Amino acid sequence: MDASRPPLFPLFADLRGRTVLIVGGGMVARRKALALLEAGALVTVGALALDPELNKLAEAGRITCRDGEFDPRWLDGAWLAIAATDDARINRAVAQAAEARRLFVNVVDDAELSSAHVPARVQRGRMQVAVSSGGAAPMLATHVRERIEAMLDDSIAPLSELLARERPRVLARFPHPRERRRFFARLLAGELPMLLRKARHPDAAAVFERALHVVEPARGSVALVGAGVGDPGLLTLKALRTLGEADVILHDQLVCDGVLDLARRDAERIAVGKRVGEDHAAMQARIHALMLQHANAGRRVVRLKGGDPLVFARGGEELEFLRAQGIDYEVIPGVTAALACASSAGVPLTHREHAYAATLLTAHCADSLAEPDWRAFAKPNHTLAIYMGVASLESIASHLIAHGRAPHTPFALVENGGSPAQRVVAGTLAQLPECAREYAIRSPALLIVGEVAAFARTLHWFGAAPLTASQAAQPTTMRAA
Repeated sequence: MDASRPPLFPLFADLRGRTVLIVGGGMVARRKALALLEAGALVTVGALALDPELNKLAEAGRITCRDGEFDPRWLDGAWLAIAATDDARINRAVAQAAEARRLFVNVVDDAELSSAHVPARVQRGRMQVAVSSGGAAPMLATHVRERIEAMLDDSIAPLSELLARERPRVLARFPHPRERRRFFARLLAGELPMLLRKARHPDAAAVFERALHVVEPARGSVALVGAGVGDPGLLTLKALRTLGEADVILHDQLVCDGVLDLARRDAERIAVGKRVGEDHAAMQARIHALMLQHANAGRRVVRLKGGDPLVFARGGEELEFLRAQGIDYEVIPGVTAALACASSAGVPLTHREHAYAATLLTAHCADSLAEPDWRAFAKPNHTLAIYMGVASLESIASHLIAHGRAPHTPFALVENGGSPAQRVVAGTLAQLPECAREYAIRSPALLIVGEVAAFARTLHWFGAAPLTASQAAQPTTMRAA
């Protein structure tokens, strides 16, 4: 298949009382017919001969039959066509005739001829989960379906029945979508699913009734959520659930699209990232104002920060502001850059034989800080994880060496740690500025200094092997090769 083709648009079709034509009379056609009958479709099967089970369906009057070779007139009145024969010529004829009539057609095992695809499906009562690779990797779709099957327990079916039955009451009680989302989030996170799993249906009904009549305060709330450093798989389950509840998301510049894609589709997304050269104090005041505005409007606000919200991210200032304004808040930690970058580079921040401690520090203002304790930072067997240091690498290296850190101390500089664009440069402290220039390292990057940084060369496991000082000394043409 053409890898550049856009993805399919997922759609559930209501086929109740609508005609669907299946061309083919074998086992595959039978499976399609049974699934369509379950969906309430009026099924017509056209073929030279029918599978015995299809014959029984025809004799029982559950399907209509067309005998003989495919005739385009069979498509009259159909809403959907399925070509399920083992004759490629007939399948192509069905696809072309359907296309001419602007009918969707599914050609079994031929993604190129199909304008509609039948997905792998997981069903629990009224709840259905469909998985499709667009015909490109059907076995992968089946594998994913099996994983989902294992995740969804038997409480889903009675839960879907209960919520379908009570939907009119929920709509009447919570007319605004935001109120309904909060009701369902509260309900589904509580004991209701567990009671249904145990078949304690009267208790489950009582829990539903209580939840339906709970009166929530009109004021909103703010959650400070850590987004990690670029791998959506490192989000906590609580962070994922909170993104699904958000009405408004105030996100930093470094929050990747993969994380934002996990949030509710209709949540308002507002970029509030600070950039070099901007007035950071003014931007922070704007963030405070936005949190206040949306929380006072009764919205669930997620303040989505790269890494962890309370590690070099002004999260403390934002909590102080929220507390002063009387706004309800919570903090959901994220994987901070020191942990994520060190892990993806294969560097243990502590090691019984090489590092007794690790210090996290920011070099964002390294040249203007009120006399940092460089002597303490320069002690051996002590790991430094330095954030926001790309612009200050020369200053960092010279200060550490001047205060006693050996020039041959290893470093690992991790750019875009944990993402597909990750690069790691490894060398010694004396080589640090030149290596960074040679490889044009850019933010975001984390600098690890200490004996443990040497492990980047031997324990790396994610992405390409580290670039080294010896490579940096080679001609540009050789390095590109």
